[in-house]
Amino acid sequence: MLSPGVVTATHLDAQLKSATSPQILDVRTPAEFETNHIAGSYNVPLDLLREHRDEIVEHLDTDVVVVCRSGQRATQAGETLRNAGLTNVHILEGGITAWEAAGFAVDRGAQRWDLERQVRLVAGSIVLTGVLASVAVPAAKWVAAAVGSGLAIAALTNTCAMGMALAKLPYNRGTACDAASILAQLAGLKNRKAA
Repeated sequence: MLSPGVVTATHLDAQLKSATSPQILDVRTPAEFETNHIAGSYNVPLDLLREHRDEIVEHLDTDVVVVCRSGQRATQAGETLRNAGLTNVHILEGGITAWEAAGFAVDRGAQRWDLERQVRLVAGSIVLTGVLASVAVPAAKWVAAAVGSGLAIAALTNTCAMGMALAKLPYNRGTACDAASILAQLAGLKNRKAA
């Protein structure tokens, strides 16, 4: 049994090898999940979890560990699950990045840039273009200012509009992930554990 809150990669690995193995919910996008994930984890993207939290909570009857790339989205998902009445929610400290850094295995698929890296590329490119364009068109500096203020707001609110927009691109979608299939997978797991 895990104590509520944050769990380290080493502790999670030990729990996965025990008889009381927790359910792992990976809240990254389907494309990120396909790139690499902890074996046996379920992909429940954060936006889908928020939209169907009550239905999802009905299928979670053991300890739940929430995973993302670094821990930020997992923390948001954990809060969403706790607000729905689930008390046995834990966050993997440092996310899948810490899991891999600790030397634990992941299932790998097609390699893609993670969402945070894409945001840095797009934001940096827009700022650079705005600054260079401002030499000829001084008003272009405001494009760079808009991106800078957007990044500051993203940091203050712990959300990222650019990341959410990029996540909707076909490149980042991966295999279709819908609420019905997720609920069916979780129901199947619950039935196997009950048997």
